[in-house]
Amino acid sequence: MKKEQQIVSAFDIKGKIAAVQPFGNGHINDTFRVITEGDDTPDYVLQRINHHIFRNVDMLMDNIIAVTNHIRKKLEQQGVKDVDRHVLRFHPTYEGKYYHFDGESYWRLMICIADSESFDVVDAKYSHFAGLAFGEFQNMLADIPVELGETIPNFHNMEFRLEEFREAVRNNRAGRIAKVSDLIKGIERRAEAMCEGERLHRTGLLPKRICHCDTKVNNILFDREGRVLCVIDLDTVMPNFIFSDYGDFLRSAANTAAEDEPDLSRVGFNMEIFEAFTRGYLESARFLTDIEISHLPYATALFPYMQTVRFLGDYLNGDTYYKIAYPEHNIVRARAQMKLLQSVEESMPRMKEFIATLIP
Repeated sequence: MKKEQQIVSAFDIKGKIAAVQPFGNGHINDTFRVITEGDDTPDYVLQRINHHIFRNVDMLMDNIIAVTNHIRKKLEQQGVKDVDRHVLRFHPTYEGKYYHFDGESYWRLMICIADSESFDVVDAKYSHFAGLAFGEFQNMLADIPVELGETIPNFHNMEFRLEEFREAVRNNRAGRIAKVSDLIKGIERRAEAMCEGERLHRTGLLPKRICHCDTKVNNILFDREGRVLCVIDLDTVMPNFIFSDYGDFLRSAANTAAEDEPDLSRVGFNMEIFEAFTRGYLESARFLTDIEISHLPYATALFPYMQTVRFLGDYLNGDTYYKIAYPEHNIVRARAQMKLLQSVEESMPRMKEFIATLIP
């Protein structure tokens, strides 16, 4: 870890480095825990930013610093104690920048929040916590006074994803189109309805807000008593429809099976998870308009649909984007997502009835 220790020396930290160790199980950035000597200095988290995905590192870090500063100011105004446990704090380099470029890679450093933990298991209890946390995250950023950039352009733009998909169908690079004609028909049959968000935005009825855009339960830190501390992993924080945070959480959390489950009889939509997350989200996301609330069931369908489109497009292109474990992996994923979408569609009346019970 000598290289990582040299990287840390570029940042203005307190204490002497005792060790640098691999930390966490993230799939995008390489992460290390920086352990300092003594009890009076904090440990740190060092990350190598994946600049192949996040190509504009200046924009990325400008977004994150603007967001964390705004949340910090709100917490201080609310009189929250131990603010550093409730929002990430990034350390500048000696040059005053919030990342260090070593000639090959970009690095950033933040204080490690001690006595915290995250969870990968999603049950009703933690789904409710997640709804509260992500709704409050959006709520605190609803009045941020700066304009953030798109760290991944068109990340959740359904019209754009359909354009990519239709190009994959036209090109048929891997010669696989005959195997998936049923899925292509299912996608096209729903295409107009699934692009409603973009149409509402163009008419001025649906605003873009600052969203997290990667709302997994393991992107929340909890204290040892199980209380929410803060939302983490802020690389994808950018302007988007609130559907991104609401629908994408439920796509993974409310699926009764794995994303790539080959046995479609096991794939379904878990209403208990839906209800717990929705209750928490609507408790804390107090800025929502009637249009946004009425379209939450649409958001729940949008994300399994979008992921079906992306998995199937990659399959037709010859598996060039997603990592696969076996040759048909992407088509198994696409079929599982389509089955989840069908289950969501069947649950629409129940979802609408439940949301109506939460609205005064």
